[in-house]
Amino acid sequence: MEYFETFDDAGERLGLVARDVVHRSGLWHKSAQVFVFDEAGALLIQQRAADKDLYAGLWDYSVGEHLQPGESFVAGARRGLREELGIDNVELSALGELRRVRQHGDGYDDRELQRAFRCRWSGQLTVDPVEVAATRYIDITSLRDWVERRPEDFTPWLKIDLEEFGLI
Repeated sequence: MEYFETFDDAGERLGLVARDVVHRSGLWHKSAQVFVFDEAGALLIQQRAADKDLYAGLWDYSVGEHLQPGESFVAGARRGLREELGIDNVELSALGELRRVRQHGDGYDDRELQRAFRCRWSGQLTVDPVEVAATRYIDITSLRDWVERRPEDFTPWLKIDLEEFGLI
């Protein structure tokens, strides 16, 4: 059972709550997202594993990671890169500011305090098959065209963030 550190609307810590309860009840919790680019400027996207509880099989951030209790955004981003893609020792640059993001759908109400980062990586990937079904680098023009043509292939949060951060 995974537990998230939760927060009230003012950002004050409430305590640890089971992941499924957090997502079902709309409790604030923290996450980090990473956009990985290669040297040519293509973005690495990952296809979520088939057994994910939300949006299984859809294309998503390079890495999206819920933070462990007490973990910083940078530490969570680095852990996600290492665990999901085998990427280590990269320089992370903040992308935007700390954000409060709420997404809801059938059976979930996700409220996250989010911090996004970008980095460059051209090395080998070691993908965790439990988390990731596939990865691919895609140039921004091709990604924009794909999102416009088949938005159902992508997680709702990726589509929003690509636009919000001016990536497509």
